[in-house]
Amino acid sequence: MVTRNTRSNAWTPDARAQLVLATIIREHLVTGEPVGSRTVAERCAHAARWSPATIRNVMAELEEAGLVEQPHTSAGRVPTDKGYRFYVDHMLGHARLPKSDLLAIERALGEIEPDPARLMGRASHLLSELTDNVGIVFAPPVTDQKLQHVEFVRLMDGHILVVLVLAPNIVQHRLVRLDEQLEQEELDRAARYLNEEFRHQSLQAIRAELTRIIREKRAFYDELQRRAALLCERSLADADDRSGEIYVDGTSNILTKPDFADLETLRALVRTLEEKRRLIKILNECLARERSSVQVIIGREHRAPIMRACSLVAAPYRLADSSFGALGIMGPMRLEYERVIGLVGHIARVVERKLNSNMSS
Repeated sequence: MVTRNTRSNAWTPDARAQLVLATIIREHLVTGEPVGSRTVAERCAHAARWSPATIRNVMAELEEAGLVEQPHTSAGRVPTDKGYRFYVDHMLGHARLPKSDLLAIERALGEIEPDPARLMGRASHLLSELTDNVGIVFAPPVTDQKLQHVEFVRLMDGHILVVLVLAPNIVQHRLVRLDEQLEQEELDRAARYLNEEFRHQSLQAIRAELTRIIREKRAFYDELQRRAALLCERSLADADDRSGEIYVDGTSNILTKPDFADLETLRALVRTLEEKRRLIKILNECLARERSSVQVIIGREHRAPIMRACSLVAAPYRLADSSFGALGIMGPMRLEYERVIGLVGHIARVVERKLNSNMSS
């Protein structure tokens, strides 16, 4: 389900104006060209027999309300971001995905993928492939994920290999070095302590608790706690990056969009897609209002100026450990909203189900 934007307009299109607006949008989605009154008359012939003058008057009303605009004096009209917003909020029904889309999703994501990273990579590719736009999948930050198991392995060069198993079955390897030399038996005892005391807690919570222990100097009365706290602190030293992993597929698709014909805009969009932090910030802003449904951000609704030529359709997925991820597509405002909203929502539910199946297995 998509969350509707309920902001009111000074003028609300009546049924006739809504039909004309929907006709302009649907025709423009197909052709990418301005839509004239003659085309509207032809497309609406089955519903009403309006004179060309009547249609021109309605189109003028829509333009005055800011829902369409005329790019050239002699041209027809194209939808504005405000027009697309009204269309998404008030004129779309519940999308029923075609069988071909459902089969493609089942083929790509049907099997439970034991490696969550591969699942997310497949999902981003699928989103891009099915929409011919940019597919984006955002994994929850590492520090939000819960510990399943930890091991410390002493290496010959004095380093310690840290093996972190996080929900949902994500394995991470890190190398740390301590000022003091610890034997493997001491490392095993520290690992057992962490597994027994902190299993199923998030890395963020574990780190906070161990920091508190050190601050209160409790650990210095217990050698085992001291070593465990030190090892854990070093292991999580690079976990301050709370941005999580992000998977992007289909960046080349924007090169084919006439909507991004301006070279500077195109370059800036590509740079944005390559900058992990900026892209995650944009996704988070999209989902900030609602974490239970599909969100649609269109044109000037974006805070980032470079995104104001774009639409972003995104949905959250929630893991059993209460952490959140997100996925979606980025493309031009000229977007097949009904189908894209249905695809994003459905794929988010599939990814959520697959990841949670991994966590319970």
